[in-house]
Amino acid sequence: MSNIYTEQRTLRAAQRHAAAIFLVALCLRPAITAVGPLLGQIGAAEHLGETLLGVLGALPLLAFAAVSPLVHRVSGPLGAERAIFVALLLLAGGCVVRSYTGAPGLWLGTIVVGTAIAVGNVLVPVIIRRDYASHVSRATGFYTAAITVAASAASAVAVPLAAATDWRAALAVWAVLALVIGAVWLPRARAARAAAGQTRLAEEPAHPSVWRQPAAWLITAFMGLQSTTFYVLVTWLPTIDTDSGSSAQAAGVHLFVFQVLGIAGGLTIPLVLRRSASQVTGAVVACAPMLAGVLGLLLAPGLTVVWAAVAGLGQGACLVVALSLISLRGRTHRETTHLSGMAQSLGYLLAAAGPVAAGTLAEHTGGWHATLVLLAALAVTQLAFGALAGRRRRAAPAHGAAGPELHAART
Repeated sequence: MSNIYTEQRTLRAAQRHAAAIFLVALCLRPAITAVGPLLGQIGAAEHLGETLLGVLGALPLLAFAAVSPLVHRVSGPLGAERAIFVALLLLAGGCVVRSYTGAPGLWLGTIVVGTAIAVGNVLVPVIIRRDYASHVSRATGFYTAAITVAASAASAVAVPLAAATDWRAALAVWAVLALVIGAVWLPRARAARAAAGQTRLAEEPAHPSVWRQPAAWLITAFMGLQSTTFYVLVTWLPTIDTDSGSSAQAAGVHLFVFQVLGIAGGLTIPLVLRRSASQVTGAVVACAPMLAGVLGLLLAPGLTVVWAAVAGLGQGACLVVALSLISLRGRTHRETTHLSGMAQSLGYLLAAAGPVAAGTLAEHTGGWHATLVLLAALAVTQLAFGALAGRRRRAAPAHGAAGPELHAART
């Protein structure tokens, strides 16, 4: 009887453990995705033109790029759990500063928000890799589903919240979510011992820097390209849609479909990853819908809702594949952290440039045809890099003196 009780208690503890990780995921997008629908109000209140509003929207992605490769310097001394707790507190503070400290605070708070989220972006996949080594893709699917649900919900409620209060409160409210989830995370942060974490890292074998590993660059390229195609469509799909004859209301619905279908894609792709000996099949299956969706927008724009749904399935699946590759290819927790930082740093830097380049191309050509052709080319390139990154490779020798390839593992 005591053994049964112990097993049940262990199971409940594991469930709480898992829930805490996915609750953290709920904080990693709302403070960003709530801004887009409110840009008009922010610009009117702070006297910002479209160019500065575009920079404001890109700042979190630029913060991701700048901070991601440095996260390991924080997570080493603190431990991943404590670093995430500090990031949640920073996120809450950034949301308040952004809303209530005037024009300088708007910019500073946005940078703090992006910095805090970057820490979670890098470390949560590392924790998933550590705690769910035999179910990485499945756990990553649930993690990305939580991110997508929270991001979509924040976009949907931003305008109604602002109408009931004002834009400042509609953005600051996400500080409450960060604090509540921080309180839930606190026991886990307390239980994690920084000294023990440092000991484990010290005992890990040394490996070549991920910046010198070809496999890491393949993963980084895949991460960057999937982020770019996603952010280009999130930014410009409504405009492309209305230019082809849809109403503004229909365009908003189509964007919602694009984002929500990402949940289904993210939850389905782990089934493909588990059944293949490598991640090549998963990468190809994930990228194909994105390519099909973009080609559909180019060749049959009257069926935008169909192509939005198809591309949405692809974007959700591609994110899971990218994060799974990061988790599976690292040979140690430290290497996984460095790989996550590298892939997300360069990946989000490319993503930040994508919408700007797409808009500039459309402006100079007088339409969206050239932009969609470019997006299709990016989708093809993304598929190629995904197939290359997904190939199984031999692990490097234990001493790390040769074989600079990251290893592959079954999902």
